[in-house]
Amino acid sequence: MNIIDLLRQAEGKTLEFKRDLSSPKNLLKTLVAFANTAGGKVIVGMDDNKQPLGLEHPLDEEERLCSLITDSISPRLVPTIEMITVEDKTLLVVEVFLSGTRPHWLNADGPEAGVYVRLGSTNRQADRELIAELRRSVEGVAFDESSMPGLSIDDLDMVAMKALFGDQRELRENDLLTLHLLTREQGGLVPTKGAVLLFGKERTRHFPDAWVQCGRFVGRDKAVIFDHIELYDPLPQAADSIMLFLKKHAMRSADFSGIRRKDVWSIPLGILREAVINALVHADYSQRGAPIRVAFFDDRIEIENPGILLPGMTIEDMKQGVSRIRNHVIARIFRELKLIEQWGSGVRRMFREAEKQGLPEPKIEEIGMRLRFTVPLAEPLAPVEVGMQPRMRVHARTAQWAQSGAQSGAQSVSVLVALSDTPLSAAEVMHLLGLESKTGAFKRTIKELLEQGLIEYTMPDKPNSRMQKYRLTVNGVSKLAAWLPQETPQ
Repeated sequence: MNIIDLLRQAEGKTLEFKRDLSSPKNLLKTLVAFANTAGGKVIVGMDDNKQPLGLEHPLDEEERLCSLITDSISPRLVPTIEMITVEDKTLLVVEVFLSGTRPHWLNADGPEAGVYVRLGSTNRQADRELIAELRRSVEGVAFDESSMPGLSIDDLDMVAMKALFGDQRELRENDLLTLHLLTREQGGLVPTKGAVLLFGKERTRHFPDAWVQCGRFVGRDKAVIFDHIELYDPLPQAADSIMLFLKKHAMRSADFSGIRRKDVWSIPLGILREAVINALVHADYSQRGAPIRVAFFDDRIEIENPGILLPGMTIEDMKQGVSRIRNHVIARIFRELKLIEQWGSGVRRMFREAEKQGLPEPKIEEIGMRLRFTVPLAEPLAPVEVGMQPRMRVHARTAQWAQSGAQSGAQSVSVLVALSDTPLSAAEVMHLLGLESKTGAFKRTIKELLEQGLIEYTMPDKPNSRMQKYRLTVNGVSKLAAWLPQETPQ
């Protein structure tokens, strides 16, 4: 790219303009951030309107800058500095490449507080977890491949694992080692962090933010929330649960123009599923502070996960299909389960599908140490019914769904609908169904749903525990999705 084209670009992840060297610390932060993130160029001698201002003594400024970089940044950083002339004005172009000795830091702030990364056109101070990821990225070690000493195979939910894999694998010891769900540690076998994230019986005790928060908001901002759920499913199952929540708040109509009936949804399911799986696979589960979030507004759906792009990656790279895997174990399992096809293809498919359907292009942003996919809707949805209480919503959904699922009994449908939001105790299910006591019919319904594998205990080893709750299984989610109402948009 020639210099004229470069000067026409906006500041971003790999480009910044500076007037002069009067405030060198900000420039040094930028160089550190570029070296730690994806490389970049700083052009010195530009005014606030991106017009060449030039430097009065460019040779002296070049020498000063080299001394500042040498004295102020560790480990040693050696950028390329060159002088260029534009409109008879001399500029300095400082180019930094992604460093193989990252993380770099400002000596004045030290290796804990002086590390910066690039987010959009700003520099952000890296926290302890992000600094650790910068080191891992140099060493080629994935967070989810490391072991969890003190745990054993008994800490993994083998029942959920076998239900998902079915006949694809027998899941013997060698299979678990090959999949890096187990690793050898001091003569024994222990789970990897990826195994616990995927199938840990007490996943959130070890990783408190490894869950999913879904919300349907009224309008186009987060001022009023209409419905929400918290999902603690095994990660592969979470994809179906998230999609069920999104379908629950969408509309479906039928297209009979072809030989077979085709369902037409008011939201782009294919694009959304790719974005959901991308978030589950590429989230930085070492981060603390917030789970994966799915926010459904009248005009768009936002899916965001903790963790910025891996060093060396840009949003443009993602759009072009360049892929770098943050979580090797999780990605391998998702591929084994055919939830993803080949590395890097998902994002490209999202953009191709949006173009094919004539939809606005999805938006990818790095915001506050998180990556956000925004999927615009073709047309804003009708306003949701703000005043409906949870029990009313259950009865409303059941009334809509019971006709197509009548063969399973209205109360079975009601129980599955109640559990579609979050795991519940028997008393909580009864409350939502408007039952004052545990009737014989209710007990039979629960028993049948357990036997059919549509629901399961949250504490299977303690079926009579007072803390016991019920949740939908993978089959339960699929069954409920098949019963979604066939509505026609107004």
